[in-house]
Amino acid sequence: MSRLRIAPRQFLATLPLFADLSSEQLDMLAQATTELHVPRGRVVVERGESCSGLHAVIYGDVKLSIVSSEGDEKVVELIGPGQSFGEAPLFMERPYMTQAETLADSMLLHISKHAIYAQIERNPGFSRRLLASMSRRLHGLISDVESYTLRSGSQRIVSYLLKDDPAQGAEVTLAARKKMIASRLSLSPEYFSRVLHDMAHRGMVGIAGRSITILDIERLRAYEG
Repeated sequence: MSRLRIAPRQFLATLPLFADLSSEQLDMLAQATTELHVPRGRVVVERGESCSGLHAVIYGDVKLSIVSSEGDEKVVELIGPGQSFGEAPLFMERPYMTQAETLADSMLLHISKHAIYAQIERNPGFSRRLLASMSRRLHGLISDVESYTLRSGSQRIVSYLLKDDPAQGAEVTLAARKKMIASRLSLSPEYFSRVLHDMAHRGMVGIAGRSITILDIERLRAYEG
Protein backbone atom coordinates (compact mmCIF):
# COMPACT_ATOMS: atom_id res chain seq x y z
CA MET A 1 0.00 0.00 0.00
CA SER A 2 1.41 3.40 -0.94
CA ARG A 3 1.88 5.87 1.89
CA LEU A 4 0.19 9.25 1.71
CA ARG A 5 2.86 11.89 1.22
CA ILE A 6 2.59 15.30 2.81
CA ALA A 7 5.10 18.08 2.17
CA PRO A 8 7.66 18.42 5.04
CA ARG A 9 6.75 22.11 5.22
CA GLN A 10 3.27 21.18 6.48
CA PHE A 11 4.72 19.01 9.23
CA LEU A 12 7.30 21.64 10.23
CA ALA A 13 4.52 24.20 10.65
CA THR A 14 2.87 21.98 13.31
CA LEU A 15 5.97 21.88 15.55
CA PRO A 16 6.24 24.46 18.37
CA LEU A 17 9.89 25.10 17.53
CA PHE A 18 8.98 26.40 14.06
CA ALA A 19 5.52 27.84 14.80
CA ASP A 20 6.39 31.50 14.17
CA LEU A 21 8.50 31.08 11.05
CA SER A 22 7.32 32.76 7.87
CA SER A 23 6.25 30.78 4.81
CA GLU A 24 9.55 31.61 3.15
CA GLN A 25 11.56 30.44 6.16
CA LEU A 26 9.53 27.20 6.37
CA ASP A 27 10.16 26.60 2.67
CA MET A 28 13.91 27.00 3.21
CA LEU A 29 13.88 24.52 6.10
CA ALA A 30 11.68 22.08 4.18
CA GLN A 31 14.25 21.91 1.39
CA ALA A 32 16.78 20.64 3.93
CA THR A 33 14.36 18.21 5.64
CA THR A 34 14.15 14.45 5.19
CA GLU A 35 11.00 12.55 6.17
CA LEU A 36 11.79 9.31 8.01
CA HIS A 37 9.29 6.51 8.64
CA VAL A 38 10.92 4.29 11.24
CA PRO A 39 9.41 1.01 12.52
CA ARG A 40 9.27 0.17 16.21
CA GLY A 41 12.53 -1.05 17.73
CA ARG A 42 14.81 0.56 15.14
CA VAL A 43 17.91 2.51 16.23
CA VAL A 44 17.79 5.97 14.65
CA VAL A 45 21.22 7.15 15.82
CA GLU A 46 24.01 5.33 17.61
CA ARG A 47 26.02 6.64 20.55
CA GLY A 48 29.24 8.08 19.11
CA GLU A 49 27.66 8.86 15.73
CA SER A 50 28.28 12.29 14.21
CA CYS A 51 25.33 14.68 14.38
CA SER A 52 24.25 15.99 10.99
CA GLY A 53 21.07 17.75 12.09
CA LEU A 54 18.04 17.90 14.34
CA HIS A 55 15.39 15.15 14.61
CA ALA A 56 11.78 16.14 15.31
CA VAL A 57 9.04 13.62 16.15
CA ILE A 58 5.75 13.95 14.24
CA TYR A 59 4.20 10.78 15.67
CA GLY A 60 5.50 7.84 17.65
CA ASP A 61 7.97 7.75 20.53
CA VAL A 62 11.76 7.71 20.75
CA LYS A 63 13.89 6.51 23.65
CA LEU A 64 17.25 8.17 24.34
CA SER A 65 19.46 5.81 26.31
CA ILE A 66 22.99 4.76 27.20
CA VAL A 67 23.86 1.07 26.90
CA SER A 68 26.89 -0.28 28.76
CA SER A 69 29.33 -2.79 27.29
CA GLU A 70 27.59 -5.42 29.47
CA GLY A 71 24.23 -4.62 27.86
CA ASP A 72 22.76 -2.71 30.81
CA GLU A 73 20.59 0.19 29.71
CA LYS A 74 19.88 3.57 31.32
CA VAL A 75 16.96 5.47 29.75
CA VAL A 76 17.87 9.17 29.73
CA GLU A 77 14.79 10.67 28.09
CA LEU A 78 11.57 9.77 26.28
CA ILE A 79 10.78 11.95 23.25
CA GLY A 80 7.19 12.21 22.00
CA PRO A 81 5.28 14.04 19.24
CA GLY A 82 6.16 17.70 18.88
CA GLN A 83 9.52 17.25 20.61
CA SER A 84 13.00 17.10 19.13
CA PHE A 85 16.40 15.66 19.98
CA GLY A 86 19.99 16.24 18.94
CA GLU A 87 20.32 19.90 19.96
CA ALA A 88 23.33 19.40 22.25
CA PRO A 89 25.54 17.42 19.83
CA LEU A 90 24.41 19.71 17.02
CA PHE A 91 25.60 22.93 18.66
CA MET A 92 28.60 21.44 20.45
CA GLU A 93 29.63 19.74 17.20
CA ARG A 94 30.29 16.53 19.10
CA PRO A 95 29.06 12.96 18.58
CA TYR A 96 25.82 11.74 20.12
CA MET A 97 26.21 10.72 23.77
CA THR A 98 23.03 8.65 23.69
CA GLN A 99 21.42 6.08 21.43
CA ALA A 100 18.02 6.93 19.95
CA GLU A 101 15.59 4.04 19.38
CA THR A 102 11.92 4.07 18.39
CA LEU A 103 9.43 2.63 20.89
CA ALA A 104 6.61 2.62 18.31
CA ASP A 105 6.24 3.01 14.58
CA SER A 106 7.31 6.62 14.20
CA MET A 107 7.59 9.45 11.73
CA LEU A 108 10.55 11.76 12.21
CA LEU A 109 11.84 14.78 10.36
CA HIS A 110 15.60 15.20 10.03
CA ILE A 111 16.54 18.84 9.47
CA SER A 112 20.04 19.58 8.21
CA LYS A 113 22.29 21.42 10.65
CA HIS A 114 23.22 23.93 7.93
CA ALA A 115 19.55 24.94 7.58
CA ILE A 116 19.25 25.26 11.38
CA TYR A 117 22.36 27.45 11.53
CA ALA A 118 20.98 29.66 8.74
CA GLN A 119 17.73 30.23 10.63
CA ILE A 120 19.62 31.07 13.82
CA GLU A 121 21.53 33.80 11.98
CA ARG A 122 18.40 35.25 10.37
CA ASN A 123 15.74 34.84 13.06
CA PRO A 124 16.29 35.91 16.70
CA GLY A 125 12.89 34.47 17.68
CA PHE A 126 13.88 31.03 16.44
CA SER A 127 17.13 31.28 18.41
CA ARG A 128 15.19 32.12 21.59
CA ARG A 129 12.90 29.10 21.12
CA LEU A 130 15.91 26.84 20.68
CA LEU A 131 17.46 28.26 23.85
CA ALA A 132 14.16 27.79 25.70
CA SER A 133 13.95 24.17 24.51
CA MET A 134 17.49 23.41 25.66
CA SER A 135 16.91 25.22 28.97
CA ARG A 136 13.81 23.12 29.67
CA ARG A 137 15.82 19.98 28.98
CA LEU A 138 18.61 21.15 31.31
CA HIS A 139 16.05 21.99 34.00
CA GLY A 140 14.60 18.50 33.61
CA LEU A 141 18.01 16.87 33.97
CA ILE A 142 18.72 18.89 37.13
CA SER A 143 15.34 17.83 38.51
CA ASP A 144 16.30 14.23 37.75
CA VAL A 145 19.55 14.57 39.68
CA GLU A 146 17.66 16.07 42.61
CA SER A 147 15.11 13.25 42.49
CA TYR A 148 17.70 10.47 42.33
CA THR A 149 19.78 11.86 45.20
CA LEU A 150 17.19 13.36 47.56
CA ARG A 151 14.02 11.30 47.03
CA SER A 152 13.20 7.70 47.80
CA GLY A 153 12.19 5.32 45.03
CA SER A 154 8.51 5.51 45.95
CA GLN A 155 8.65 9.33 45.98
CA ARG A 156 10.12 9.28 42.45
CA ILE A 157 7.19 7.19 41.24
CA VAL A 158 4.67 9.52 42.88
CA SER A 159 6.42 12.51 41.31
CA TYR A 160 6.32 10.86 37.89
CA LEU A 161 2.59 10.09 38.16
CA LEU A 162 1.78 13.64 39.28
CA LYS A 163 4.22 15.55 37.08
CA ASP A 164 1.45 16.97 34.86
CA ASP A 165 -0.69 17.91 37.87
CA PRO A 166 -3.58 15.49 37.17
CA ALA A 167 -6.91 15.94 38.94
CA GLN A 168 -8.66 13.41 41.16
CA GLY A 169 -10.02 10.66 38.90
CA ALA A 170 -7.74 11.53 35.98
CA GLU A 171 -6.06 8.85 33.90
CA VAL A 172 -2.28 9.00 33.49
CA THR A 173 -0.92 7.06 30.53
CA LEU A 174 2.61 5.73 30.94
CA ALA A 175 4.74 7.01 28.05
CA ALA A 176 6.43 3.62 27.61
CA ARG A 177 6.57 0.12 29.03
CA LYS A 178 7.07 -0.07 32.80
CA LYS A 179 10.63 -1.32 32.31
CA MET A 180 11.48 1.87 30.39
CA ILE A 181 9.85 4.13 32.98
CA ALA A 182 11.71 2.32 35.77
CA SER A 183 15.04 2.86 34.00
CA ARG A 184 14.15 6.53 33.48
CA LEU A 185 13.61 6.83 37.25
CA SER A 186 16.77 4.81 38.07
CA LEU A 187 14.72 2.02 39.60
CA SER A 188 14.50 -1.70 38.94
CA PRO A 189 11.42 -2.89 36.98
CA GLU A 190 10.51 -5.20 39.87
CA TYR A 191 10.52 -2.34 42.40
CA PHE A 192 8.52 -0.08 40.08
CA SER A 193 5.83 -2.75 39.57
CA ARG A 194 5.76 -3.62 43.28
CA VAL A 195 5.17 0.01 44.30
CA LEU A 196 2.44 0.51 41.68
CA HIS A 197 0.61 -2.60 42.85
CA ASP A 198 0.95 -1.53 46.49
CA MET A 199 -0.61 1.84 45.55
CA ALA A 200 -3.42 -0.03 43.81
CA HIS A 201 -3.91 -2.37 46.80
CA ARG A 202 -4.28 0.68 49.06
CA GLY A 203 -6.88 2.20 46.74
CA MET A 204 -4.75 5.16 45.63
CA VAL A 205 -4.61 4.24 41.94
CA GLY A 206 -6.26 1.90 39.46
CA ILE A 207 -4.10 0.07 36.93
CA ALA A 208 -5.16 -1.07 33.45
CA GLY A 209 -2.12 -1.75 31.28
CA ARG A 210 -0.35 1.55 30.80
CA SER A 211 -3.32 3.55 32.09
CA ILE A 212 -3.11 4.65 35.74
CA THR A 213 -6.25 6.19 37.27
CA ILE A 214 -5.68 8.57 40.17
CA LEU A 215 -8.22 7.45 42.80
CA ASP A 216 -6.97 9.23 45.94
CA ILE A 217 -4.61 12.05 45.06
CA GLU A 218 -4.05 13.31 48.63
CA ARG A 219 -2.99 9.91 49.94
CA LEU A 220 -0.88 9.39 46.83
CA ARG A 221 0.99 12.65 47.44
CA ALA A 222 1.77 11.47 50.99
CA TYR A 223 2.73 7.92 49.97
CA GLU A 224 6.09 6.76 51.32
CA GLY A 225 5.97 3.06 50.41
